[in-house]
Amino acid sequence: MNRARRRPTEAGRAALALYAGSPLTVRAHVHVRWWSAPFAQVAAALPPSGRILEIGCGHGLFAACAALSEPGRTLVGVDIDADKITQAQAAASRASAGWPAEARGAGQSRSGPRLTFEVAESGTVPPGPWDAVAFVDMLYLLPAIEQRRLLTEAAAELAPGGCLVVKEMGTHPRWKCRWNTWQETLSVRVLRITAGSSFDFVAPAVMVGWLHGLGLTTTTQRLDRGRLHPHHLLVGKRGPRDADQRGSDDRAPRST
Repeated sequence: MNRARRRPTEAGRAALALYAGSPLTVRAHVHVRWWSAPFAQVAAALPPSGRILEIGCGHGLFAACAALSEPGRTLVGVDIDADKITQAQAAASRASAGWPAEARGAGQSRSGPRLTFEVAESGTVPPGPWDAVAFVDMLYLLPAIEQRRLLTEAAAELAPGGCLVVKEMGTHPRWKCRWNTWQETLSVRVLRITAGSSFDFVAPAVMVGWLHGLGLTTTTQRLDRGRLHPHHLLVGKRGPRDADQRGSDDRAPRST
């Protein structure tokens, strides 16, 4: 495996440094998350500036990395887990209060990045308009019908030219899917690290059809090279002149 691809970027090191004062379990979790997920590549798919929402942000590592990668970004992370949001807020406070030299080297001022975290109800999308809405390894915790509904509502909150950035697990190759299913069973049902009781992995091609049905121009990319998990990235972009469409017809799932 290519270890250089996993090594933290400058923004990644700065983001991880924000958890230096967190409990050991949190520090261990965010470091494992960095080494197991292609955060830098997903962050690169976001617009370089604007208001960006991450739904299901957990401890906030990805949102922090995204904020530190580009000083023009304003990141808001929401999650149903109040304990994780507490740790994310503590990390954001460290960023604002005078953080390590690594963070200042990532192009931010001493006042810190524009980074906030909030507890949100399950399956809700805070009102926009958002220049991007990101989902990073959280949709699988919902039934497929709920995943589609949440993507539909998120798309309705996009600003003209905005995008959905979805990082989920693909369904191929099979051996990576079996490994991922075993790991998620351990995390969700045994260790209870992740909130939820079951999971539903939707094939990327099916999700692409959903995004097309919402009128989004969609690109897809495998990110699993050199990794044990079948990481897959989808980006659905709204047209630059699309009007805000938040009526009931737009929110209803459409056939593909």
